[in-house]
Amino acid sequence: MPLERSDYLKLDPHESSCTPETFTNWLAEQGNHRPLAVDLFSGAGGLSLGLKQAGWQVAAAVDADERALETHAANFPGLSLHLDLGNPEHRERLVELLRPAGIDLVAGGPPCQPFSRAGRSKIRSLVQRHGRDPYDRRKELWVAYLDIVLALKPRAVLMENVPDMGLGDDFFVTRTIEAKLQQEGYVTQVRLVDAWTHGVPQHRKRLILLARNDVDRIEWPDAVEKRTSLRDAIGDLPVIEQGETGGRALTYNEPSSLPTFARRMRAQARQDIVHDHMTRHVRPDDREIFEGMTSRTLYRDIPAHLRRYDTEHFKDKYKRLDWDDLSRTITAHIAKDGYGYIHPEQHRTLSVREAARIQTFPDWFRFAGVRSDAFRQIGNAVPPMLGQAAAEALRPIQGSAPNTQLRSRWLDVREDLAVWAEKQRDAEAWFHFPGSEMGPVQAVVAAALSSSKLATSVLAEAMNLVKGEKTLRRSTFAKLLGLAPTDRLVISFERLRPLVGKSVVWRNPLEIPDRVNFKGAETSLYRLLLGEDLLLVGQGQLRVAARVNGSTADRSNRLSDGRVDLARLIGAGEDAPLRMAGIRRIGMTVCRETEPYCTDCPLRPHCVQRANTF
Repeated sequence: MPLERSDYLKLDPHESSCTPETFTNWLAEQGNHRPLAVDLFSGAGGLSLGLKQAGWQVAAAVDADERALETHAANFPGLSLHLDLGNPEHRERLVELLRPAGIDLVAGGPPCQPFSRAGRSKIRSLVQRHGRDPYDRRKELWVAYLDIVLALKPRAVLMENVPDMGLGDDFFVTRTIEAKLQQEGYVTQVRLVDAWTHGVPQHRKRLILLARNDVDRIEWPDAVEKRTSLRDAIGDLPVIEQGETGGRALTYNEPSSLPTFARRMRAQARQDIVHDHMTRHVRPDDREIFEGMTSRTLYRDIPAHLRRYDTEHFKDKYKRLDWDDLSRTITAHIAKDGYGYIHPEQHRTLSVREAARIQTFPDWFRFAGVRSDAFRQIGNAVPPMLGQAAAEALRPIQGSAPNTQLRSRWLDVREDLAVWAEKQRDAEAWFHFPGSEMGPVQAVVAAALSSSKLATSVLAEAMNLVKGEKTLRRSTFAKLLGLAPTDRLVISFERLRPLVGKSVVWRNPLEIPDRVNFKGAETSLYRLLLGEDLLLVGQGQLRVAARVNGSTADRSNRLSDGRVDLARLIGAGEDAPLRMAGIRRIGMTVCRETEPYCTDCPLRPHCVQRANTF
């Protein structure tokens, strides 16, 4: 089929919108009826709508996407500003405009690219100094977000992003932001949230950071008891007949029994009309494919003569949705390719209104631009119902006020952990921690031995042999081999032979793991011992983190919620690697799976599981 553009939907600004010049008057008209919020990187306004539904008045929204801002300006009162928040001058103008307003909550979803580990020390230093730096701050919009939060000092903060923001860089960005907020007197909470648990009819997991400085608790609303199925979400919308693509305004006939979710979506919409229920034309060969598909059909199951893509790289290229299940995650890619969102029953891809419903935008909400603009805005948005749930956890509490004396318990946890780890490092257990005694030679030997269940005395003897060494000398290597009590340990040491007697190999420490064919866990430990800020994810570390957090993430969701637990303990800053090594040491020694030695654990005063058990 040839590419086809829909008509352009031009939306007029909301009747109560304002400009920077009239903002002061607009504020005066609002009175003190609702607390004020600002939505940074707002897009079309999914999070803004969630804030509104939770009780805030969104005074200002900021984005660099003009089409999304046209949508926001049409659907919300107040300011919708086109600014590049990566530009310090734009940020300063925004803060100057908003500071007199008394913003209660700053929300937003800053785009966050995972960082190369090589640049983390510079980034950490940048945030701590909070001043001008030759480093190009415009590339890291989360820094801009933090700048604005610290300048406005709101009572509450809400940040939303995809889980990859945390999992892709060991939660470095999240840990850095959270630690800075805690230093400024906020209590914080980071969690991975399944959107369906708050009524969103799709598989969608988001990373949410919440902070407040009025009370020391953050309590989310209860999760829903039943998932909202796709049938409940879009089953009432009109059928788009074969060969047609719907339209901007179709007749709507309300069923005799309307699901609760659909009733919520129809509230305030025109009773007889549904807007933007339009989709793309379907190619004849695609229609033939769609007709033969169920929700269980994989792309490789499609007849070979109908496939246009290889089955190895496009295993889920086509996906028919299931009436009785959740939708797959709606993303901005739906603007380019709807094959992953085939209607459960009709032989077509989803319409704009159906995608909006699945993202929990109500039917009165319109999207500016052509059809692809609308799909992109919808896919980029925070589901409003998820935004509402997160915002409700930050609602003002009557009688409370901002309190800069609040202290997060995690500051005490990290301080105690760092003090203990430093004492351990300065004693006989030096080889378990990054520090002045730990160089590439010591780190590579420690990592090579990490999977061997050596007696403590043998391990200490081996590590003391290489203490102070700048290269791995032949004589030292021979002594190490002589210490090996088993053939398996000899094999572990033999991996280091390419390094023996070669001074040049130590000039590039980060290349060492590849030279000796380290496995992933060994490489991570090697880098941690050299002071790299990372999460060392192992069963022992996850067990310590889960017990201190009072969770079960060490037994389920280890790679997601377990990492969140671990990130809370580690925090950010120069001592983060030391704390990470400390958690590893605790998991190896006292925090055993059964019969833990709690009396010897430095985290005993902070351990939620121990408190609940005893």
